[in-house]
Amino acid sequence: MPSGVESADSDLTDGSLLRPMFMLAWPLVVIQLLQVAYNVGDTFWLGALSPDAVGAVSLAFPLLFLLIAVGAGFTTAGAILIAQHTGAGSGDGGLIAGQTLSIISVIAVTLGVVGYVVTDPMLALLPSDPATQEAIIPLAADYLRIFFLGLPFVFGFYVFVALMRGYGSTRAPMFVMFVSVIINLVIDPLFIFGVGPFPRLEVAGAAVATVISRGVATAIAFYLLYYTQVGPTIELEHLRPRWEYVTEIVRLGTPTALEQSMTALALVAMTAIVVTFPPAVVAAYGLGNRLISLVFLPALGMGQAMDAIVGQNLGAEKPDRAERGTWIASGVIGAIMLVAGVVAFLVPEPFVSVFLMADAPGRAETMAYGVTYLQFAAVAFVFMGVMQVVLGAFRGAGNTKTALAFAVFGLWLVRLPTAYILIFVLEWGTVGIWTAVVLGDVVGALAAVAWFTRGTWKKSIVESEASPTEGDEVLAE
Repeated sequence: MPSGVESADSDLTDGSLLRPMFMLAWPLVVIQLLQVAYNVGDTFWLGALSPDAVGAVSLAFPLLFLLIAVGAGFTTAGAILIAQHTGAGSGDGGLIAGQTLSIISVIAVTLGVVGYVVTDPMLALLPSDPATQEAIIPLAADYLRIFFLGLPFVFGFYVFVALMRGYGSTRAPMFVMFVSVIINLVIDPLFIFGVGPFPRLEVAGAAVATVISRGVATAIAFYLLYYTQVGPTIELEHLRPRWEYVTEIVRLGTPTALEQSMTALALVAMTAIVVTFPPAVVAAYGLGNRLISLVFLPALGMGQAMDAIVGQNLGAEKPDRAERGTWIASGVIGAIMLVAGVVAFLVPEPFVSVFLMADAPGRAETMAYGVTYLQFAAVAFVFMGVMQVVLGAFRGAGNTKTALAFAVFGLWLVRLPTAYILIFVLEWGTVGIWTAVVLGDVVGALAAVAWFTRGTWKKSIVESEASPTEGDEVLAE
């Protein structure tokens, strides 16, 4: 565990941009890699159990994401405010962090209860194939109920990462995440297969292991925030809700929560389309999404880093530096995603097969569909990566409504209508699924970049958030 540090990892507002950008971003990429390690560990062990087990967790993920997205939006608001106040030197980081923790704690408990209660009704809304309904839906319900009970632990760590990101220090969250992943990887097979004194819980065991490991991460994170010099200094009085700060967090967080919720709803809607196909297609779709999320890690990490890079530079009244940082990040991520796309397109089989170890019925069919999906998705990797960076810049500037608009555009106005037309009208079958995913990513990215080049985000956000004096006046109203 790292020893306490009293300042950010590097200066984002002065000197070279490239070095501090990577100092901030690489731990975030590692955190995303470790996050996927949770999913990969679950998928690996459940794949050794059965393809239906993989399909169950794949089906559960969009529904989980739907509720998690609400809380994640408000954690991002905390990161934005801390970043801009850090850049402006206002000294209010600890107070904003405390207010964010209070809000997210209430949201996490509420969503956990709601999610547990509505698990069966949510799954019942999916128009699934009869075989999928019988084999996969009950397993997904077992996984979801346990995960929702542990939702406060999941949110606790998300808040820690977001607050530290806005502060400009990301190494401590990386170490905490590493400890949590190791715990999860060790206990995952114990609960899934019932090793020794542990009960055989199968799919539900993966959820139990995740909740336990997340709980340990949250406990360590809170210790670091309250009892060490890591991150903004939080005092007990900072946890008492203060209306002026709560309203500012809500104002910034609501569009981001809506953005991520709309993204989650789009994934649920897409899943509802996919479950009209046989189990092999459902499993391949979920498996392909897991692989894409792995490739997507550098883009996600850099996109999150833009919260602090853009936020701190706008807080320091350096909009041109914020824009230059965004273009540098886009170029780097575009190059990385291009290499990944070429590899995934040319040799997809090894990546798909590693998650289908069990020699069970349906394996060959699932493998074939998964390979095709990965090859289609590889075409859009560059666009997916650049879009994450640009949307991260919008959020970091506090321009969260713009990020919401482009998320809705790419998914709801392009991907879903295209999928419906190609599958149910033109009868393209599974090719319609893969094509719609690619088209939504490409068109959405082009639109977001075009809007970014207009530069209007700099003017509107500098007026509302970036100036230290004006920002203080907004929060004091």
